[in-house]
Amino acid sequence: MIQYRPATLNSTAPELRVLRWFNSKEPITLAGLRGRVVLIHAFQMLCPACVMSAMPQAVRLWQHYRQSTAGEKVVVLGLHTVFEHHRVMTPEALEVYLHEFRIPFPVGVDTPAENGPIPRTMQLYETRGTPTTLLIDGEGILRKHHFGVAMDEDLIREIDTLAAAL
Repeated sequence: MIQYRPATLNSTAPELRVLRWFNSKEPITLAGLRGRVVLIHAFQMLCPACVMSAMPQAVRLWQHYRQSTAGEKVVVLGLHTVFEHHRVMTPEALEVYLHEFRIPFPVGVDTPAENGPIPRTMQLYETRGTPTTLLIDGEGILRKHHFGVAMDEDLIREIDTLAAAL
């Protein structure tokens, strides 16, 4: 069994353990995104706070940075991290969800655990549930780990600060 060190603030963010990517032609790695600020919204498609607040926020932020001068420095990702209702929240169901809700940015499917209900990336980041926001700076350092929905303005300010340092 491989042991992984859990993520802690202000330390190197562990690599995402993704089974499959949607809205991306190539697999995405945090190592491959070095030099850019990475915002990850961890969600479940049957989580009311995710559907009504977190994912619309992620879309707004993605749109904001597509139109911003800092846009090339910022990447928005989704991470579908299923820790309950495993039988209904399949990658096939997620594909329909992403299409119906018009989610434009890349979304990874967290790799299921070998033992237990908590998927591997969720374990690495020790998330308490969904939605969770992770913010990683250009050097790959985890700068924010927030359970729940943060204010757009706060996230933009934090992202802009990290992007300005690049």
